[in-house]
Amino acid sequence: MTAAMIDLRSPAIQLREQIEYPQQGILSKVLLKDQVCQYTLFCLAAGTEIEEHTSARNATVNVIEGTGTLTLEGTDINLHPGIFIFMPANAPHALQADTNLTFLLTLSEKP
Repeated sequence: MTAAMIDLRSPAIQLREQIEYPQQGILSKVLLKDQVCQYTLFCLAAGTEIEEHTSARNATVNVIEGTGTLTLEGTDINLHPGIFIFMPANAPHALQADTNLTFLLTLSEKP
């Protein structure tokens, strides 16, 4: 996975302008991070899998483009543009990108 930090010179950003797909795997860009939240844009190449894992923080996923499947606590959720998902802290989850997939991941303060 490749990560980059965006230099925000404005309080507004056009997310679609930040989308870059790697040939394989994941490219993530931290858009903003403070003591409470972290906002990261994830761009996954088609066919990329993220194995099951957990996070100690609550999270949300907001899909911008592409399709895939998020398995959250054993339930498959179809990913497509516009879907918004809440993932509670410590919930097992995994992801499969069927096509190039971009989503905004927000990690919140630890519960």
